[in-house]
Amino acid sequence: MSLDQEFEQAAEDVKSLTKRPSDDELLELYALFKQATVGDVNTGRPGMLDLKGKAKWDRWNGKKGISKDEAKKSYIAYVMGLLATYK
Repeated sequence: MSLDQEFEQAAEDVKSLTKRPSDDELLELYALFKQATVGDVNTGRPGMLDLKGKAKWDRWNGKKGISKDEAKKSYIAYVMGLLATYK
């Protein structure tokens, strides 16, 4: 399987978790997914009242400089860990 196929499979597999991951784990998933699909943050930081948006933006911005392929590999590994924990 190619890296893109593995990434797509991991994105599907994570939807089958039987238990909800922690907020921190969900933020990490989000950040890795966005870095893998979009690249570095390309939007402004949300306003002060948008706490959830700011947390997501900050976590994604923390991945700045990581290549899309590296982010895909990290995402796949992270999903595998979550599947082992929550399935």
